[in-house]
Order: sequence, then C-alpha cells, then structure tokens
Amino acid sequence: MPIRIGSCTCGQLRIEVQGAPTGIGICHCLACQQRTGSVFAALASFAAPYKVIGSATEYVRTGDQGAKFIFRFCPVCGTNLFHTEEGVAGSVGVAVGAFADPGFPAPQLSIYDCRRHPWVRLPAGTVAFKKDPP
Repeated sequence: MPIRIGSCTCGQLRIEVQGAPTGIGICHCLACQQRTGSVFAALASFAAPYKVIGSATEYVRTGDQGAKFIFRFCPVCGTNLFHTEEGVAGSVGVAVGAFADPGFPAPQLSIYDCRRHPWVRLPAGTVAFKKDPP
C-alpha cells in the first residue's frame, strides 16, 4: 500500500497517510479562501489510519451546515496542513500542496462554485456544486 507524507513548509509538522485518496476536491468558499490565502483550497481525503508527526495548533470552524471542522496548523511556519470533522472518525483531509507532488491527481469535485473566481478553470470532468453537496 503506497504511503504519502505531507509536510508543512518548515518540516516540523508532517502527516503520513496510506493508500489512494478517497476523494479529491477544491473548495471556493470564502472561509477556505481566507484560511489558505488563495482563491480556493485543494484537499485530498484519506481513510484512517494516519500518523501525525510534530505538534500542531488547532482552529475550529463551524461550516454552513453546522459541521465543526478542526484545522491543524504548524505553530512554527503557520502552514495549514490537515483537518478533521468533529464526530466523524476514520478520515482526514490533507492540503494537496503539502505533498509537493505535481503529479497528484486532479480534483473530482468543486464545492461552493458560486464563490469561484471567474478566471479559475476547473479540470475536465470535475463535478461542480453551487454550495456544499447534500
């Protein structure tokens, strides 16, 4: 089973995941734009088990549908590396850029497409949702 290691900029915080991603998506919501400092967040979901190496700072944000997301940041360099959803065990969302792999697969989903900057083009075959899918 393939192992991937995602890392913050300084290398203090890392996450080790196994197997293929269970999903890859991009989110254009304003909260993700502010959180990443970019025009969208690119995230890959992986099933447990996963291993965290280093220490993280946590930030909890409540989504539009009431879910609580726990984002983990490196306290040294500030990189937002991964997140989980409160009450949902068994999966983790990792920032695609943390793998530093230009060959990483393209997203399958685009959410909050209503907030997508008009100059951002989605890869062919990406399924877009106006907001968060049900």
